[in-house]
Amino acid sequence: MAAGETQLYAKVFNKLRGRSVPSLLEPLLGMGFPAHTALKALAATGRKTVEEASDWLHSHCNDPSLDDPIPQEYALFLCPTGSLLEKLQEFWRESKRQCAKNRAHEVFPHITLCDFFTCEDQKVECLYEALKRAGDRVLGTFPAAVPLVLHSSISYLGFFVSDGPADIIREFAVMFASEASSLADCTVKPCTKQLHLTLAHKFYPHHQRTLEQLARAIPPGHSCQWTAALYSRDMRFVHYQTLRVLYQYNPQNVDELMLSPGDHIFVDPTQQEEASEGWVIGTSQRTGCRGFLPENYTERVSECDTWVKHRTYTFSLAADLSSRKDGEASGRRNGEPHPPPTSWSVCSLQSLQATAARKSILVVRHGERLDQIFGKSWLQQCSTLDGRYYRPDLNFPRSLPRRSCGIKDFENDPPLSSCGIFQSRMAGEALLDSGISVTCVFTSPALRCVQTAKHILEELKLEKKIKIRVEPGIFEWTKWEAGKNTPTLMTLEELKEANFNVSMDYRPAFPLASLLPAESYQDFVHRCAVSMGQIVGACPQDAGVTLIVGHGSALDSCTRPLLQLPPRDCADFAQLVRKVPSLGMCFCEENKEEGKWELVNPPVKMLTHGSNSGFNWRSWTQGN
Repeated sequence: MAAGETQLYAKVFNKLRGRSVPSLLEPLLGMGFPAHTALKALAATGRKTVEEASDWLHSHCNDPSLDDPIPQEYALFLCPTGSLLEKLQEFWRESKRQCAKNRAHEVFPHITLCDFFTCEDQKVECLYEALKRAGDRVLGTFPAAVPLVLHSSISYLGFFVSDGPADIIREFAVMFASEASSLADCTVKPCTKQLHLTLAHKFYPHHQRTLEQLARAIPPGHSCQWTAALYSRDMRFVHYQTLRVLYQYNPQNVDELMLSPGDHIFVDPTQQEEASEGWVIGTSQRTGCRGFLPENYTERVSECDTWVKHRTYTFSLAADLSSRKDGEASGRRNGEPHPPPTSWSVCSLQSLQATAARKSILVVRHGERLDQIFGKSWLQQCSTLDGRYYRPDLNFPRSLPRRSCGIKDFENDPPLSSCGIFQSRMAGEALLDSGISVTCVFTSPALRCVQTAKHILEELKLEKKIKIRVEPGIFEWTKWEAGKNTPTLMTLEELKEANFNVSMDYRPAFPLASLLPAESYQDFVHRCAVSMGQIVGACPQDAGVTLIVGHGSALDSCTRPLLQLPPRDCADFAQLVRKVPSLGMCFCEENKEEGKWELVNPPVKMLTHGSNSGFNWRSWTQGN
């Protein structure tokens, strides 16, 4: 830790001599842990059990900041429970699905009672006593119901607390601040302004009406038990990005982090100069160690997922007073449960199905791409110093289409390999033999997808009859794309000039410019679902097959909305997509008797083949 930081945090750290030893501390001292690190472990785990604190200390044995006097930051929130909480969580899910993520989704539903403040590790028990005393003093006057009034503006939507109940709640916050100052020597700033429960913040203006409609489904006068909850966070990582690990990773080098599923990693986006493409530098919450890690092994989550719930005080006259005074020790981080996966609304699915009546949809992954075989440096292998393309291997195509900015734009938008072209043609030939009638074709804007669609149509003898409609909404999850920016994709004009029969009249659900780098999983599945509604509505109503050429992810994200299935868990989705081969297919067909869509066998067989490694005859002869 830097000297300046040490001096800053040393101001709130006192010697432990002469202080009483809480019961949880004694066993840790008996295990041989120093008092200051044992207290740090208890504070970091919410002072729940000796086992949790002991596990934390063992995990942090290599933490370079273990001995630094860095306190936790604490804050007090008033949180709804019961049916009101369920309604609010439903609003959270639907607003994410219909209007994408906004600032309010970063934290669970709550009313802020005080700003974050620091407390020395050895005085945390005093905060619990402060919470109990403040709660007891207002218990008799705390309102049985907290009336909420909906307020909406161009960038904010939320409930304001009515004046009478708000005065009592503010009085409770002031009492807690006073008790915390007296007992724990903390400077706490209680909330004295308008109390509010935020529903949405910093959203797109055109989403305001939709958000208001969703908010009106929440009963504001609903009776509910309110709970004051004391949370803590690591003050060093407040403005960092928070990642959750999806897969196990064993470090290959000494400067890499060991990853276990469920770990949280703190990443400072301003300090990534040393990280190579596809990697980030982060600090593990579980171990305190810092190192490199593969970014595609993680997903972006909210900071509050790493917060620790310490104690709660529930305002309920019917509850047992002694249990309330002692406070509720929760064994979960971020006491609010993680919301279940986003679900599609019934009405939107019924509308989607009605529009798609008597249609079949064939979703196909593109053929083999060049970088899949020749790695990230494929472009350097086939370009001269003056930027001209040449063919270093037979699996490179004979030529590349012309792009306005030259050959460099292919780096993150690679074309099909020669084998990929062959795969696409074989699939098209098989579809012709199957006798199916393709009536519409949609593709992702990625060049490899447009090429795959073109070669399939050529084998179907439909390349001049059916125009390819480019739909950016079914493009790959941008978090998986290399680099920090969305890849530069070919425009419709460039595709047309390169002899791709693309439609210049089709208006996509999502323009190319709307694709944002590193989007969340929820934003990605929402984008695909909306695009599917556009696709099925853009085709004729008679029988026929709509061909969609996309990425491996499309086989899941473009079919589940039709099948009335919610999105998969993100980790399951990532594992499934890895198994999709080139020209993998999913076929959705209408069940006329039951009025629904079903997954059935694709109209053609799969293409399976082995790999063929590179060969250098000169090296081979010298080696023999």
